[in-house]
Amino acid sequence: MTARPPVLSPDALVARLRARLPGAARVYVPGVAAEPYVLADVFARDPETARGLTFFGVWIPGVNRTDWSALHDTARFETIFLAPQLRAGFEARRTTFLPLTYTKAWRWLETCAVDAAILQVAPPDANGDCSLSLSCDFTPAIWARAPVRIAQINPALPVMPGAPSIPISAFAAVCEVESEPRGYEAGDLPEAFSHIARHIADLVEDRAAVQFGLGKVQLAVLPALKGHKGLTIHSGMVSDPLLDIIDGDAVAAIRTGAVLGSRALADRLKDDPRLTMTPVSGTHGGAVLAGLARFTAINSVIEVDLFGQANAEFVGGRLVSGGGGLADFLRGAQASPGGKAIVALASTAKGGTLARITPRLTAPAVSLSRADIDIVVTEYGAADLRGLALEARAGALIQIAHPDHRAMLESAWTDIRRSL
Repeated sequence: MTARPPVLSPDALVARLRARLPGAARVYVPGVAAEPYVLADVFARDPETARGLTFFGVWIPGVNRTDWSALHDTARFETIFLAPQLRAGFEARRTTFLPLTYTKAWRWLETCAVDAAILQVAPPDANGDCSLSLSCDFTPAIWARAPVRIAQINPALPVMPGAPSIPISAFAAVCEVESEPRGYEAGDLPEAFSHIARHIADLVEDRAAVQFGLGKVQLAVLPALKGHKGLTIHSGMVSDPLLDIIDGDAVAAIRTGAVLGSRALADRLKDDPRLTMTPVSGTHGGAVLAGLARFTAINSVIEVDLFGQANAEFVGGRLVSGGGGLADFLRGAQASPGGKAIVALASTAKGGTLARITPRLTAPAVSLSRADIDIVVTEYGAADLRGLALEARAGALIQIAHPDHRAMLESAWTDIRRSL
């Protein structure tokens, strides 16, 4: 019979962890729907339980909002995205930002020092195995290396097809608490995105493998693909817009590392034979993506300059996110037979006063080089940059900029070109 760990209250579970780790220690905490916020609340109620701990993991802006570095003056946090909730900790040097892509973050977790892991899993099955359920992106890279493992067993988590499992015997102790998994809401969809969606839909071929970044692009584009046939959704995350096309002939298969949406989405997918949950090594790996026919990566960025390079991390010079899987997916699309590396953005911000097709990036660092992008899409069209020289690239991008900013861009490009 499989050995069962003790079942404790959340407070007693955190106390058990600190008894095993009385001094400074490094503790892995998963993100997306697997965020164990029930246990975060325990640390928050008793800050001494977080003394000397460095928490680390991959947390998604707009989804995971706990500032683990704020739990105690000596607590620290390491991550690859900088969400607004982490800004104070970042400015105080309690939060460390690592500029890693998803594939590099996977390697980081495979090799970095770790003393413990705090997980959230589905209830054990008849064999005593606990599914990682809705979130199997990064945890498989590290959980087996953690000397101490504790978990919240959450009855609200379903067993998802293909999701890796962890034996219940692998945990030092657990608590059993039902809590709603973290979800995601993209918010209202600006009118520009309906035009962007139509342009992108024209670029997606039937029976292509398609990836979407989280957010308004996914919200807009997925419904626009309803008339397509035999698509493979191959993405780091899927959210509620998938429900718009899941019935019918549009979707042949779904491969993802995280289901991040409503309970209706999880309920719809948990028994769908087309779904396979797979970790980052299977969703973002270069060889995997290169092996997909017509892999079409569709992601949003904050600004694109006239050289065709992009910023996806900074607003007003301040870090607000991270590169994540963006570069992995776009480079994978370029390696795929018939693949397309697409970035999308509205042409303006701040009520039309700020051009997002810009002469030069305003960001202090580049998220995507000019070699990483095949096609840029705004509400005014698609600029296919493949094979274009400097002047032609700039001209194509100016043509999809907002009409009110095109004269400025043409004048700026004239000055830039003279300086090269």
